[in-house]
Amino acid sequence: MAVVVETKQLLETVVVSLVAGIGVTVVFSVAIWGVARFADLSRNDRPLAAGAAATLAGLAALVTLAAIVFGIVIMSRN
Repeated sequence: MAVVVETKQLLETVVVSLVAGIGVTVVFSVAIWGVARFADLSRNDRPLAAGAAATLAGLAALVTLAAIVFGIVIMSRN
């Protein structure tokens, strides 16, 4: 008998897509928050805290880009 839907693979795809979607959204939100904090702290003459916020924003942006590249590589493999 032929299998119409591979339920295990379908469930795995749904779970991974939800985790990746929520994860990338949260990391990108952290990048936006870091940029906003950097702007606020720079205006208030707090250079050390502003640098930390900028570093956090940069790292979050790099993680977001890495997740996008990873997703493209995985999708193009199959």
